[in-house]
Amino acid sequence: MLKKKTVALWFSMLAAVLLVLAGCSGGGDEEGASDDSGDSGDKKTIEFMHLWPEGSSKDHFEIVNKIVDQYESDNPDVKVELEILGNEQYKEKLKVLSSSGKLPDVGMTWAAGFLTPYVDGNLFAPLNDVLEGGLQDKFVSGTTEAYAIDGNTYGLPLELNIAPIFYNKAIFEENGLEVPKTYEDFKNVVTTLKENGVEPIALGNKDRWTGSLWYMYLADRIGGAETLTKAIDRSGSFEDPALVKAAEEIQTLVDLGAFNEGYNALSDQEAKSLFMNGQAAMYLIGSWDLPNYTTNTDVPQEFRDSVGFFNFPTVDGQGDLNSWVGGPGVGLFVAENSDVKEEAKDFTKFFVEQWGQQAVTEAGVIPATKVDTSAVELPQMYIDVLDELNNATNITLFADVQMSPEVAQVHLDAIQTLFGGEMTPEEFAKVQEEALAAEE
Repeated sequence: MLKKKTVALWFSMLAAVLLVLAGCSGGGDEEGASDDSGDSGDKKTIEFMHLWPEGSSKDHFEIVNKIVDQYESDNPDVKVELEILGNEQYKEKLKVLSSSGKLPDVGMTWAAGFLTPYVDGNLFAPLNDVLEGGLQDKFVSGTTEAYAIDGNTYGLPLELNIAPIFYNKAIFEENGLEVPKTYEDFKNVVTTLKENGVEPIALGNKDRWTGSLWYMYLADRIGGAETLTKAIDRSGSFEDPALVKAAEEIQTLVDLGAFNEGYNALSDQEAKSLFMNGQAAMYLIGSWDLPNYTTNTDVPQEFRDSVGFFNFPTVDGQGDLNSWVGGPGVGLFVAENSDVKEEAKDFTKFFVEQWGQQAVTEAGVIPATKVDTSAVELPQMYIDVLDELNNATNITLFADVQMSPEVAQVHLDAIQTLFGGEMTPEEFAKVQEEALAAEE
């Protein structure tokens, strides 16, 4: 089993972020399909499957296309064929392709527990040789380690993320509300918005990991930064009273009407639309969404100017405002059985080198590679997120990423059932404790 990342590792990673960024203070539908990899006439074809559709991730989508075009220009004997899927469709297709051993030559993966079965199945190629020659030193400390198992690195990370609560400042002002610092204040915000006919929180819990973010923060604030991680790595228990209490508070929020109608049947993209159309006041999501509130010109400037964010509040005086849910985002893998493995590795190296600088300047994304941004003019919200990284005392890796795929499935299913009121908090804790214990 993959060893879990420690708090010290995250501090190392954050310290490196701050060092290289010190000068900065001044998932939709299938949109493309690929041909069979291998030779295509006089060219070799690399199949590249990613999860940034134009409709929901325009800046990411355009950067990918630029990098691909540049690579093809520099390597006229290589063609890169793209297949583009939204987050959930991507995960499902990756499972299907893995069962037949026909993964794309290059694709995207998450760290820790997510990639473990692909490595165990000999589906992902080790990328240690790609990291040689100086590439390893270009990554923020701690990021590639999240993709390593038994001394081999199987993914090259592209992003770092934390998950703030984004909010519509105009809606807050219209309803006489201020950013809440405590959970009681937060519930009062929810109640006021609900009474005034405004949906308090946009949530698409059909995808389930979105609901897990809310649970993780409550677990962190009630039980402390390490309680949930200890339950997962088996140095603790999921039946810890704090984790049961966190589940109780999820149902308290549901009873208050905190989430939009039909949240368990809506995808994250549908929930995002509610928030971005001004139909909900708050939206908890990773900082990978920053471009929609900073640089995405397809989003009206008036809305972008109206978006702020805040830290998840303390609960009954407990918890640290500077403790976050987050971690490395997606990374690139190379298929072990690729017919064009060397070309795929070369493309992957090129991609991560190009992605870092372009992600900062064109998408406001926090990359996993070091970037000198001292001479770059950044959106204020991007700077504010970096400041939060500066103040972070802890970053807890997303729960489903920490878990094996089998246990993650149990966790995500339980999250949706909990939000639906079809499971008690005690049952919620028990089913996950049993799933985790079964793997010991």
